[in-house]
Amino acid sequence: PPHNRPLDLSQQPAQHRRMCNLYRMTKPVEAVAGLFRAKAGGSPNFAAEVYPKYTCLVVAEGEVRAMTWGFPRHAVSKKTGKPLKPTATNNARDDKLRGNPMWRDSFRDRRCLIAVTAWAEAEGAAGQMTRTWYSLPDQEMFAVAGIWRPTDEWGNAYSMVMVDGCEQMADVHDRMPTILAPEDWERWTDGTPDEAFSLLRIWERPLVVDRTDVPWFARASAPATLL
Repeated sequence: PPHNRPLDLSQQPAQHRRMCNLYRMTKPVEAVAGLFRAKAGGSPNFAAEVYPKYTCLVVAEGEVRAMTWGFPRHAVSKKTGKPLKPTATNNARDDKLRGNPMWRDSFRDRRCLIAVTAWAEAEGAAGQMTRTWYSLPDQEMFAVAGIWRPTDEWGNAYSMVMVDGCEQMADVHDRMPTILAPEDWERWTDGTPDEAFSLLRIWERPLVVDRTDVPWFARASAPATLL
Protein backbone atom coordinates (compact mmCIF):
# COMPACT_ATOMS: atom_id res chain seq x y z
CA PRO A 1 0.00 0.00 0.00
CA PRO A 2 1.17 3.59 -0.61
CA HIS A 3 2.93 5.60 2.07
CA ASN A 4 0.22 7.88 3.46
CA ARG A 5 0.20 10.75 5.89
CA PRO A 6 -2.68 11.56 8.25
CA LEU A 7 -5.22 14.00 6.88
CA ASP A 8 -4.83 17.67 7.85
CA LEU A 9 -7.93 18.21 9.98
CA SER A 10 -6.63 21.15 11.96
CA GLN A 11 -8.88 23.73 10.31
CA GLN A 12 -12.11 21.79 10.90
CA PRO A 13 -14.32 21.98 14.00
CA ALA A 14 -14.64 18.75 15.96
CA GLN A 15 -18.10 17.86 14.74
CA HIS A 16 -16.99 18.10 11.07
CA ARG A 17 -13.68 16.26 11.24
CA ARG A 18 -13.27 12.96 9.49
CA MET A 19 -13.71 9.91 11.68
CA CYS A 20 -10.86 7.69 12.77
CA ASN A 21 -7.97 7.82 10.29
CA LEU A 22 -5.21 6.44 12.50
CA TYR A 23 -4.93 3.53 14.87
CA ARG A 24 -2.30 1.29 16.45
CA MET A 25 -1.87 -2.46 16.24
CA THR A 26 1.21 -3.48 18.19
CA LYS A 27 0.62 -7.21 18.67
CA PRO A 28 1.92 -10.02 16.42
CA VAL A 29 -0.22 -12.36 14.37
CA GLU A 30 0.08 -15.13 16.96
CA ALA A 31 -1.33 -12.89 19.70
CA VAL A 32 -4.28 -11.93 17.51
CA ALA A 33 -4.96 -15.56 16.65
CA GLY A 34 -4.77 -16.54 20.31
CA LEU A 35 -7.08 -13.81 21.59
CA PHE A 36 -9.73 -14.34 18.93
CA ARG A 37 -9.29 -18.12 18.75
CA ALA A 38 -8.68 -17.90 15.03
CA LYS A 39 -6.32 -19.57 12.59
CA ALA A 40 -3.09 -17.66 11.93
CA GLY A 41 -2.98 -17.01 8.19
CA GLY A 42 0.76 -16.47 7.58
CA SER A 43 3.08 -13.80 8.97
CA PRO A 44 2.38 -10.55 7.09
CA ASN A 45 4.31 -7.32 7.64
CA PHE A 46 2.36 -4.33 8.91
CA ALA A 47 3.01 -0.99 10.58
CA ALA A 48 2.45 -0.36 14.26
CA GLU A 49 0.57 2.84 13.28
CA VAL A 50 -2.09 2.19 10.66
CA TYR A 51 -3.34 4.79 8.16
CA PRO A 52 -5.88 4.47 5.31
CA LYS A 53 -4.54 2.21 2.51
CA TYR A 54 -2.13 0.51 4.91
CA THR A 55 -2.30 -3.24 5.48
CA CYS A 56 -3.20 -4.61 8.90
CA LEU A 57 -4.88 -7.57 10.58
CA VAL A 58 -8.53 -8.54 10.75
CA VAL A 59 -10.28 -11.74 11.76
CA ALA A 60 -12.58 -12.93 8.98
CA GLU A 61 -14.18 -16.35 8.55
CA GLY A 62 -12.25 -17.69 11.53
CA GLU A 63 -8.82 -16.68 10.21
CA VAL A 64 -6.39 -13.84 10.87
CA ARG A 65 -5.91 -12.09 7.52
CA ALA A 66 -3.95 -9.11 6.26
CA MET A 67 -6.20 -6.64 4.43
CA THR A 68 -6.02 -3.04 3.26
CA TRP A 69 -7.77 -0.42 5.38
CA GLY A 70 -10.41 1.29 3.25
CA PHE A 71 -12.82 0.47 0.46
CA PRO A 72 -11.70 2.07 -2.83
CA ARG A 73 -13.75 5.01 -4.06
CA HIS A 74 -13.30 6.32 -7.60
CA ALA A 75 -13.64 9.83 -8.97
CA VAL A 76 -12.63 11.78 -12.06
CA SER A 77 -10.70 15.03 -12.32
CA LYS A 78 -12.93 18.08 -12.73
CA LYS A 79 -10.19 19.68 -14.84
CA THR A 80 -9.27 16.83 -17.17
CA GLY A 81 -12.13 14.38 -16.88
CA LYS A 82 -9.61 11.58 -16.39
CA PRO A 83 -9.90 9.02 -13.59
CA LEU A 84 -8.06 9.84 -10.38
CA LYS A 85 -6.31 7.34 -8.17
CA PRO A 86 -8.89 5.72 -5.86
CA THR A 87 -9.22 7.07 -2.35
CA ALA A 88 -9.82 4.91 0.72
CA THR A 89 -13.22 5.07 2.40
CA ASN A 90 -12.09 3.59 5.69
CA ASN A 91 -15.05 4.33 7.98
CA ALA A 92 -18.68 3.23 7.60
CA ARG A 93 -21.42 4.94 9.61
CA ASP A 94 -23.75 2.57 11.42
CA ASP A 95 -26.83 4.33 10.02
CA LYS A 96 -25.59 3.83 6.43
CA LEU A 97 -24.79 0.12 6.57
CA ARG A 98 -28.12 -1.18 5.33
CA GLY A 99 -28.95 1.43 2.70
CA ASN A 100 -25.67 2.50 1.13
CA PRO A 101 -24.63 0.23 -1.78
CA MET A 102 -20.96 0.61 -0.78
CA TRP A 103 -21.60 -1.11 2.56
CA ARG A 104 -24.84 -3.08 2.21
CA ASP A 105 -23.61 -6.42 0.86
CA SER A 106 -20.50 -6.46 3.04
CA PHE A 107 -22.54 -5.82 6.17
CA ARG A 108 -24.92 -8.61 5.27
CA ASP A 109 -22.32 -11.19 4.18
CA ARG A 110 -18.78 -10.21 5.27
CA ARG A 111 -18.38 -8.89 8.79
CA CYS A 112 -14.98 -9.05 10.52
CA LEU A 113 -13.17 -8.14 13.73
CA ILE A 114 -10.47 -5.47 13.48
CA ALA A 115 -7.65 -5.98 15.99
CA VAL A 116 -6.78 -2.64 17.65
CA THR A 117 -4.59 -1.57 20.56
CA ALA A 118 -5.54 2.15 20.42
CA TRP A 119 -7.02 4.70 18.04
CA ALA A 120 -6.27 8.40 17.62
CA GLU A 121 -8.28 11.58 17.11
CA ALA A 122 -7.12 15.11 16.38
CA GLU A 123 -7.52 17.54 19.28
CA GLY A 124 -6.59 21.15 19.96
CA ALA A 125 -6.75 24.62 18.46
CA ALA A 126 -6.90 25.14 14.70
CA GLY A 127 -3.44 24.76 13.21
CA GLN A 128 -2.10 23.15 16.41
CA MET A 129 -3.88 19.80 16.44
CA THR A 130 -2.23 17.00 18.38
CA ARG A 131 -2.89 13.27 18.65
CA THR A 132 -5.11 12.00 21.42
CA TRP A 133 -5.13 8.22 21.81
CA TYR A 134 -7.97 6.08 23.16
CA SER A 135 -7.68 2.53 24.46
CA LEU A 136 -9.28 0.18 26.99
CA PRO A 137 -8.05 0.01 30.60
CA ASP A 138 -8.32 -3.75 30.95
CA GLN A 139 -7.44 -5.01 27.45
CA GLU A 140 -4.13 -4.51 25.65
CA MET A 141 -5.88 -5.44 22.40
CA PHE A 142 -9.58 -5.26 21.57
CA ALA A 143 -11.98 -5.75 18.67
CA VAL A 144 -13.58 -3.05 16.54
CA ALA A 145 -16.51 -3.98 14.31
CA GLY A 146 -15.53 -4.16 10.65
CA ILE A 147 -16.81 -5.18 7.24
CA TRP A 148 -14.73 -6.37 4.29
CA ARG A 149 -14.86 -7.22 0.60
CA PRO A 150 -12.58 -8.25 -2.27
CA THR A 151 -11.40 -5.38 -4.50
CA ASP A 152 -9.63 -5.22 -7.85
CA GLU A 153 -7.45 -2.36 -6.64
CA TRP A 154 -6.01 -3.59 -3.33
CA GLY A 155 -7.14 -7.17 -2.82
CA ASN A 156 -9.26 -7.75 0.27
CA ALA A 157 -10.12 -4.47 2.00
CA TYR A 158 -11.90 -3.60 5.25
CA SER A 159 -13.66 -0.63 6.80
CA MET A 160 -14.36 0.30 10.43
CA VAL A 161 -17.95 0.69 11.57
CA MET A 162 -18.60 3.93 13.47
CA VAL A 163 -21.23 4.77 16.08
CA ASP A 164 -22.01 7.85 18.18
CA GLY A 165 -19.14 8.84 20.46
CA CYS A 166 -19.25 8.17 24.19
CA GLU A 167 -19.14 10.90 26.84
CA GLN A 168 -15.38 10.59 27.40
CA MET A 169 -14.61 11.76 23.88
CA ALA A 170 -17.54 14.12 23.33
CA ASP A 171 -15.28 17.20 23.29
CA VAL A 172 -13.08 15.69 20.55
CA HIS A 173 -15.44 13.92 18.15
CA ASP A 174 -19.09 12.94 17.96
CA ARG A 175 -18.32 9.53 16.38
CA MET A 176 -16.05 6.64 17.39
CA PRO A 177 -15.17 3.08 16.35
CA THR A 178 -17.64 0.40 17.43
CA ILE A 179 -15.87 -1.50 20.21
CA LEU A 180 -17.18 -5.03 20.64
CA ALA A 181 -17.10 -6.80 24.00
CA PRO A 182 -15.63 -10.33 23.83
CA GLU A 183 -19.03 -11.91 24.43
CA ASP A 184 -20.29 -10.20 21.25
CA TRP A 185 -17.49 -11.15 18.84
CA GLU A 186 -19.14 -14.27 17.46
CA ARG A 187 -22.54 -12.61 17.16
CA TRP A 188 -20.97 -9.83 15.10
CA THR A 189 -19.20 -12.15 12.67
CA ASP A 190 -21.67 -15.03 12.47
CA GLY A 191 -25.04 -13.68 13.60
CA THR A 192 -27.85 -12.48 11.41
CA PRO A 193 -27.71 -8.90 10.11
CA ASP A 194 -30.34 -7.94 12.70
CA GLU A 195 -28.30 -9.50 15.50
CA ALA A 196 -25.15 -7.75 14.31
CA PHE A 197 -26.93 -4.42 13.96
CA SER A 198 -28.09 -4.61 17.58
CA LEU A 199 -24.42 -4.48 18.66
CA LEU A 200 -23.87 -1.05 17.10
CA ARG A 201 -24.27 1.03 20.23
CA ILE A 202 -22.46 3.65 22.27
CA TRP A 203 -19.56 2.30 24.35
CA GLU A 204 -20.53 2.67 28.01
CA ARG A 205 -17.36 1.34 29.66
CA PRO A 206 -14.31 3.48 30.59
CA LEU A 207 -11.62 4.49 28.11
CA VAL A 208 -7.98 5.35 28.72
CA VAL A 209 -7.27 8.79 27.22
CA ASP A 210 -3.67 9.70 26.35
CA ARG A 211 -3.28 13.32 25.21
CA THR A 212 0.09 13.79 23.50
CA ASP A 213 2.14 16.65 22.07
CA VAL A 214 2.66 14.84 18.76
CA PRO A 215 1.32 16.96 15.87
CA TRP A 216 -1.65 15.39 14.11
CA PHE A 217 -0.29 16.22 10.69
CA ALA A 218 3.04 14.42 11.16
CA ARG A 219 5.07 12.09 9.01
CA ALA A 220 3.69 8.58 9.09
CA SER A 221 5.73 5.67 10.36
CA ALA A 222 7.18 3.45 7.66
CA PRO A 223 4.78 0.66 6.72
CA ALA A 224 7.61 -1.88 6.62
CA THR A 225 7.74 -2.24 10.40
CA LEU A 226 7.94 -5.91 11.26
CA LEU A 227 5.82 -7.25 14.12
